[in-house]
Amino acid sequence: MPLSNKKQSTTWNKNVKTTLKDTLSQAKVSVQLCLLALIFALIASTVIVIFRSLLVWLDSFTQNQQFNFTHLIGDWRVLLPIFGALLIWIIAKMGSKRYKRMGIAYVLHRVKLHYGKIPLASAPAQFFQALFALASQFSVGREGPAIHLGAVSASVLAEKLKLPDNSVRIMCASGIAAGISAIFNAPLAAVIFVLEVILREYKIHYFFPITISAICGALSSRLVFGNIHAFDQISVMKIPLSQYPVLAISGLILGGIAALFNFALLALTEKSHKWPLLQRLMIAGILTSIIGLFLPQAIGSNEHAISEAIQANPSILLLGAILIGKIFATVIAIGLGIPGGLIGPLYGIGALLGAMIAVFFQQWFPSIAPFIGLYAIIGMTAMMGVCLSAPLAALVALIELSDNTAIILPSMFVIIPAFLISHQLFKTKSIFFKQLEIMKLGYKVTAINLGLQKVGVRAIMNKNFTLVKNDNTHLLQALNEQLGQPILTYDQQNNVEIVELKLHTSHTEKRLIKRKIKGLPDTCTLCEVYQLLSIQRQGHVCVIDQSNQEIVGVISWEDLQSEIKTEQI
Repeated sequence: MPLSNKKQSTTWNKNVKTTLKDTLSQAKVSVQLCLLALIFALIASTVIVIFRSLLVWLDSFTQNQQFNFTHLIGDWRVLLPIFGALLIWIIAKMGSKRYKRMGIAYVLHRVKLHYGKIPLASAPAQFFQALFALASQFSVGREGPAIHLGAVSASVLAEKLKLPDNSVRIMCASGIAAGISAIFNAPLAAVIFVLEVILREYKIHYFFPITISAICGALSSRLVFGNIHAFDQISVMKIPLSQYPVLAISGLILGGIAALFNFALLALTEKSHKWPLLQRLMIAGILTSIIGLFLPQAIGSNEHAISEAIQANPSILLLGAILIGKIFATVIAIGLGIPGGLIGPLYGIGALLGAMIAVFFQQWFPSIAPFIGLYAIIGMTAMMGVCLSAPLAALVALIELSDNTAIILPSMFVIIPAFLISHQLFKTKSIFFKQLEIMKLGYKVTAINLGLQKVGVRAIMNKNFTLVKNDNTHLLQALNEQLGQPILTYDQQNNVEIVELKLHTSHTEKRLIKRKIKGLPDTCTLCEVYQLLSIQRQGHVCVIDQSNQEIVGVISWEDLQSEIKTEQI
């Protein structure tokens, strides 16, 4: 480490005052953390509102509302998926191969192993590729780009400000919550999704900044697009108890179909992920165009499929055909690497399944007829909850999107058997984590490392140390005057050393002992300290201020052990 002559010839004590970084390094709720989350959420929300506005503008040209077969044959929009695939490939080729990964699975990997730090260079590709994928009617969802762009917006700014890594992860999670909330106008669902799917744990110091960000995202959405709930047009009434046996059977059916969907999607993903990009995209574009030619209701995110599911007196044969087409279109798009999310298509599949179940049982139970909309909502809840291993997030999301609490009890009654049969009988796992395994991206963190990642080095470092000129006279004087306080110096190669007096084995006199210690940036967490010191289970590390490259603290193995024994770790 570089060291000026002034530093080499001077002796002084470091009594550093509490700074913003010190506060953020602690695993505690703070006003500073919440204010930063608000600022970052404003930026993330702005990006998502711009993305959503562009998508609405493009949809005005590309959305095909005419489902008459004879009209569709001569409509240029039948070829939209092929054009979209070409545009996606062009954008991918223009970008760096180093930053080609994107989507929810990739964000999960970065949150788990890299504190949510996502390269800024990945954002333009995600923005435009997802925009073209959605506008060209691929069966993908809007939440994929919302999560990636929200995470990038917050984490890049947090890195620029050199915030501690433990708070960078919180800022990333907050950006994700703002993105989801801005794209769906569902703030509570955004909070639950981040805690249940992205972070997979609940901590009070996570909850407040994430909630503030979700509120910011929702308000931004409402200011620009109005207070719109995507599925509030679906008629939902309180269901009588006499229909709960049918709901239980529905849960078993939905669980089985969800398991089949997961298996098909992951099988195609594993088989095709090494194929050339252009080949994958063109296959997806051609097959989606063919599906759209015969079943236009099956393509797009979910709007057309849900409209068919909730219309008056739907035909079970037509619903079945659209369902098969929707499943194929989604598996093809996501499995072959079209950028986008999965929640939107799952809503379409779930609505069709729920409506089909209601229409089928209506033959024996005519009283079901008024509740087809409710069954569609329940199907959407179950498909999202089972496929993404996020039952609570799915339930809260549909409550907000339908703006109706009547779905709570029947949805809970259905999602439990659906989840159990899928995950226990068919061994279904979260799609996101299986995708990470296929891509060979890590996501597993040991319990001790996960706990230590929540606390920054500045939270427990000893700020009372002495930096001394490297000669025995000054060192002995400092050791005599500063008993119990760490004494640091630099060797001739500018390596940091800690100095101690120890009793010599063959004499009664004390000898001056110098040991080299490693330095860590003050943005690191205790996890990095543990990785350095756990090898010998002793020693020290010094903490370096990133802004001026000065030592600001010392952490010993004993300090770390003391922190591990607290409730925080």
